[in-house]
Order: sequence, then C-alpha cells, then structure tokens
Amino acid sequence: MKSDRCSCSRRSVVQSLVGGSLLLPGIVAELLAAESTSSDGNPLAPKAPHFTPRAKRVIFMNMSGGASHVDSFDYKPKLFADHNKPYQVPAKMLEAFAPNNRVVEKYFKRPQWEFKQRGESGLWISDLFPRIAECADDLCLIRSMRNDHADHFQATLGIHTGSVTFARPSIGSWVSHGLGTINQNLPSFIVLAPLTPYAGGQVWASDFLPGCHQGTPVAPGAEPIANIQRRQPVAALQELELGLTQAFNRRHLAIREGDSNLSARIKSFETAFGMQSAAPEAFDLTKESDATLQLYGLPRGSTKGFAWQCLMARRLAERGVRFIELIDTGASNNWDAHGDMATHAPLAKNVDQPIAGLLKDLKSRGLLDDTLVVWTTEFGRTPFNTGKDAKGREHHAEAFTSWMAGGGVKGGFSYGESDDYGCTVASNEVHIHDFHATILHLLGLDHERLTYRHAGRDFRLTDVEGNVVREIFA
Repeated sequence: MKSDRCSCSRRSVVQSLVGGSLLLPGIVAELLAAESTSSDGNPLAPKAPHFTPRAKRVIFMNMSGGASHVDSFDYKPKLFADHNKPYQVPAKMLEAFAPNNRVVEKYFKRPQWEFKQRGESGLWISDLFPRIAECADDLCLIRSMRNDHADHFQATLGIHTGSVTFARPSIGSWVSHGLGTINQNLPSFIVLAPLTPYAGGQVWASDFLPGCHQGTPVAPGAEPIANIQRRQPVAALQELELGLTQAFNRRHLAIREGDSNLSARIKSFETAFGMQSAAPEAFDLTKESDATLQLYGLPRGSTKGFAWQCLMARRLAERGVRFIELIDTGASNNWDAHGDMATHAPLAKNVDQPIAGLLKDLKSRGLLDDTLVVWTTEFGRTPFNTGKDAKGREHHAEAFTSWMAGGGVKGGFSYGESDDYGCTVASNEVHIHDFHATILHLLGLDHERLTYRHAGRDFRLTDVEGNVVREIFA
C-alpha cells in the first residue's frame, strides 16, 4: 500500500518530528485557514505572483544587536575630521540613551576602521568587511534606512514584521503565504540561528496567518533537525505503516468534515515522511568540494558557525526553500557595542568570509540572478557618545545601512544618504515599510494586494504605508 503523499505544512513537519513542542497546538489551530487559496486544499501549494518576479527566493541575513553603519558601509569623512567635537543631540535621538544619560551635548566619535573605494563601482566600504568589500560590484547599499524604535526587542520586530508594537507575521511568513513553496518536502521558511534572538520566536512567527507559514528554526550542530532519521530502517515498511495509519485517519476524518485540527495532524504526518528523505540529504555537506568549503571558510566536518549557515542557505535555496533567514548571533554576545566598538572585529571576522563566499558561490552557479540576498540589522549605532574618546556607541534607529544583492537589484550601487555624520537621513529615506514593500515587489508581490483577513480587517506586512524603491532595480 502506498501513502497518499499530499503536500502539507512545512512547519508541522518539523514539529511532528521533534514531538511535544508547545508550538504545535497553535499550528494545528491555524493550519487550514488558507485552504481556500489553493485548488487542492494545500495552503503551501505554489501560487502565481501578482506580476513577473525578479527574484524567486530570499536569503535574509540579520546581524542581531545593531551593526554600526558608520564603521562599515556609510563613509563619513566629517566624522573622522570632527572626532570629539560637541554635538547637540535632538530629543528623539536621546531616547536611545538610558534615562540617566540623556545629556543633550555629546561628542562625535570617529569610525574605528578605515574606508576605501572598492571594485569598479568605487563603493566606499570599510576594512571591517574586507571579503564582502571584494563583492562591492554586486552590492546595492541602502544608506538611508530608518526603523521606528531604538530598543532591540521592538526594532527586531520592526525589521521582521513591520510593527514595533504588536505581534504580526514575519516577512518570511508573508512570502510563504503569498507564493507557497516549490519543494513540498521542505519548509517554505527556514531560520538558521545558533541562539534565540531578540523577540524570540516572534521573529519567525506566522501570528494570524495559517500556522503552516511559520518559520522552522534550525540550530547549527550535529543534528540540526531533531529526530529526522527514521526509526524504521526499511523505508518500504515505514511507508506501509504510514499508509495504514493514514487510511484510518481519513476514515476518521470522513465523519468529521471541517475538523481542521484533525486534518492538520494528518497533513503533518504526510510531510514528516517526505522530510525524512529530503532533509538529511539537504543538510549533508559531505559531497561539497574542498574548494567550496574553503570559499566559505568552513572546515570539513564542521556543523557550526556562520560559514555553515551560509553554505546551508545556498543548499536550501537550490532545493526550493522560498525564504531562508540567517541570524548572527542571538540576544547576547552580539553586535550591541555599548562598551567597545572593538567587539565588532571578531563578529565581522566570523561573517565576512562566509557572506562573501555565499555571494560568489551563488553567482558562479547562476543562482544570484534570481536569489535576493539581504543583509540588515535592526538599527545602526550612534555617531556620537556621551564622553570624549568613548569606546562604544549607542543604539541608533534614525539612520542606518542595509544592503541587497542579486535578485534584480543594481550592483555597485548606493541609494539614499544620511547627513554628514550619519545621524539622520538626508535624502531618499527607506523606512522599514519601504524596505519590505521593495523585497515583496522583487518577488513579484504587490505589498498592497498581499493581505489577510483577520479580526475584521485586511492586514498586510506594510500596514497602510510603504513605497517600493524602484530606483534600486536593475
């Protein structure tokens, strides 16, 4: 007897495998909410985009803690020249400081790394990221980003969900909802993270969207997905057992039409079976060449570090995963450099070669053209601090830098500007809603049409705002 391998929830797959997760009830309760969106009742079936897409998938890299824009991708000669000169801080920016540290007069702090023009395009990039700088002609820098909050938790929610105040679905969940997935045996939204980030699971939550669109967290290590190996060594026998179980399940469901909990559980078993064959192969790096491993800086046999995350991102992209997020690192020991900007150095070294390797690898395989690679952080860091010769920088949401590569954006291009010191946006502001609208557009999705009815209104990722930044399109 063969099982009816209908496509099903990518998230419930992993939850059924790890068994007993507290997330499963929420998934089960929501799973069938979007069945009407596809003809076969599968909310993850591939859907046509609103218009011809420039990108088919996204690799979204999040530097947790707040990477400094003025020390990396936003060159400010005046900030070098006016080191230790006083600056009258606007009231809005003072909110980033502790209540006992809101003195209006603070002092400019020069960048800790030198900048150089890189590639044929001449983009200014600092020595903090020398390997990424080699890919300058593929980068589209956005130097006029703005978030709505300067605290980690809220800003992390903002860059992922568009809301800094209320729980909302993550951008990866919206993409899964809008496009479905190509590979029914792998989740459509996977998050590779060694540690829990700020805002925890809300970073990849589907919230009011059907639970099948929730991100699947995968932790680097010897067993990225727990219990993925089948306990029954004979595949044919396991398939026979599953077929018998499903026959009883469907007979049970036939007399309980409309029971979404039961239907969702049945689907989770079916996709779990598919993942047991697809996931081990996807996460097996033994067939990667020495040259590829060296490109990422990954020792053979290693299953940890950002190099592993980047190489896995390429492999998952090749296998049809729609949205892949890489988080470096978690809610501690991250890019939050209050005390000393020197802590950026080892963090940058950890991600620099892997990111450059990912860009070069995607490009050599012809994948960069239709893969949108996004690098961001929840906010930047202040170009000033309370005392002269301060070692660290504070949170800064008023202006920071993100970048994109591939997926239909201009390479060797810079869009938007902050002021002479990197304090505020001077031109072409890109609010987080604009950022999200642009990512969706590159995937062929109209952010104003990608909606979901909940609590009596149509919600969308960009709320009631957002403008597509067409100037960065190739």
